Amino acid sequence: MDQQLIKNRFGIIGNAPALNHALNVATQVANTDLSVLINGESGVGKEVFSQIIHSMSARKHNPFIAVNCGAIPEGTIDSELFGHEKGSFTGAVESRKGYFETVNGGTIFLDEIGEMPLGTQARLLRVLETGEYIRVGSSKVQKTDVRVIAATNKDLLEYTHKGKFREDLYYRLNTVPIRVPALRDRKEDIVLLFRKFATDFAERYKTSSVQLSNEAKEKLVNYPWPGNVRELKNIAEQISVLSKDKNISEIELAGFLPDQQFSRMPVLSAGPGVVSQSEFANEREILYKLFFDMKKDVNDLKKALFDLVQNPNISSHVPMYNSDNSNLNVINEMQNSSQNNIVTSSPTLMFKNDVSNNIQQHEEVDESLNIVDKEKELIIKALKKHRGKRRDAAIDLGISERTLYRKLKEYDIEHL
Repeated sequence: MDQQLIKNRFGIIGNAPALNHALNVATQVANTDLSVLINGESGVGKEVFSQIIHSMSARKHNPFIAVNCGAIPEGTIDSELFGHEKGSFTGAVESRKGYFETVNGGTIFLDEIGEMPLGTQARLLRVLETGEYIRVGSSKVQKTDVRVIAATNKDLLEYTHKGKFREDLYYRLNTVPIRVPALRDRKEDIVLLFRKFATDFAERYKTSSVQLSNEAKEKLVNYPWPGNVRELKNIAEQISVLSKDKNISEIELAGFLPDQQFSRMPVLSAGPGVVSQSEFANEREILYKLFFDMKKDVNDLKKALFDLVQNPNISSHVPMYNSDNSNLNVINEMQNSSQNNIVTSSPTLMFKNDVSNNIQQHEEVDESLNIVDKEKELIIKALKKHRGKRRDAAIDLGISERTLYRKLKEYDIEHL
């Protein structure tokens, strides 16, 4: 069958080389009984490939069933797959057929195969090698003729090294591997997919289809899409339903895309008493730490200065501010002041002016560390620095453009 006809039949959009290669492998292996292992991230459409393989095989008129191994509790997965006898466990009030019995002659698709318990893996290996299985609570061996297609978003080979997956089952399943590419690896298809989804949702909700500006298309393509095609479809539906203007700009698109967690702030090296940047939940906590570290440094300087005043012997090891005899250095000024003229308070120090010196009355007070004021001040400075360009300002601040857009509204900052 022509590849384009297969794409049209199963709703596959795109012409990326990696996608076309995966589709070619699926069509070539379909008419055999070989086991297939489909690899790919969550949301890339692995189940569609299992349906293609089944529909193009000699088993296409027989049952097909998709089973999510990660969604079945460990205590019941053996019963679900292989069946059980009456009274074999609490709640087994009658005998029950398993999937391998009901789908006999057809195809079973085992999604998230990496989540399957080790005991069940041993039972599955026996089915693959001999076509035999035993119901839970029974001693009778039964036969089945089922083609197994498995899928995973995990590195099963690494799982075998960690003892989480049977090595013999891995090589038995991996007879023919198919890798479905992630959406970020087929960027040329992203705009095509979005246009298809937007058109479908416009028909469903009886509205006009949304259109993206060139800048918005570029942003759409450069977004990493951790949720792959499923996430792109969700974003297309949100925009179709929630956007008032059907011509979507880059800024409007940014409001629908989730925040990308990245930062250009320096990363502290690990060590005693050092907190790594990854331990912070968001950029506000990073600002909190920076401000409190600054406050601690100021208080340490105050303490050191107070110690010098209280202990004159320390001053002999401290360099003079000015070697000229006509001008006393600052430390000698403080030493020569009478104790009545030194007033201490916590956390500030106050020095009263004496007639014989040139030190003016001075009082140090803690600077306001209100996080909202500081954050607003930093945002305004960044916008002024980059002449109102929000993208550059967001990068400089170490936050996403969407977060900056939200904070501009939150703090009522006008466009600079």
